[in-house]
Amino acid sequence: MTTIPDPDRLARIVAFLQGAEPLKDTLRSGHTGAGRPESVADHSWRLALLAILLRDDLPEIDTLRLVELCLVHDLGEAISGDVPATEQRADDGREAREKADFATLTEPLPKDLRDRMRALWDEYAAADTPEARMAKGLDKIETVLQHVAGANPPGFDYAFNLGYGRARTDTHPLLRGMRALADEMTQARADAAD
Repeated sequence: MTTIPDPDRLARIVAFLQGAEPLKDTLRSGHTGAGRPESVADHSWRLALLAILLRDDLPEIDTLRLVELCLVHDLGEAISGDVPATEQRADDGREAREKADFATLTEPLPKDLRDRMRALWDEYAAADTPEARMAKGLDKIETVLQHVAGANPPGFDYAFNLGYGRARTDTHPLLRGMRALADEMTQARADAAD
């Protein structure tokens, strides 16, 4: 027989979920195929979907762990927003800000869940596990594929994507194969935009 969790525990989970809701309205620089600005939640959903689809092709990867990493990696952006890749700098303090925002966002959670969520975020940031490295590589590929699929504004810089995240997408044969497809599609889109 299943027991109902403590009402306070459920309330804390709901409070966290409500705090994460702004991710649906946190916009990225990409656009959907219909031309609507893409949200961070859109990106995270499609990234997690991609991880699920690759399950059988990545037997050495813990797929549940990979999906968890994909879903939490940008949650901190619900507070301070997304910084487009073209504006990111190594010394911009973005990672520290996102970590602090993530800590704020997860504060309402029961301690066991808060610790688990923060450990996932730290794992992704450190990229020391095969799952975190895969999540980082797929994150870059999903972004490039969205830019190919999107109804982007005139003057969109497709050439930027040809080098974007290369260090992350060159870490595994599957990532390199997907990257080759994404680059081919990007080049075709750039050629058509000229």
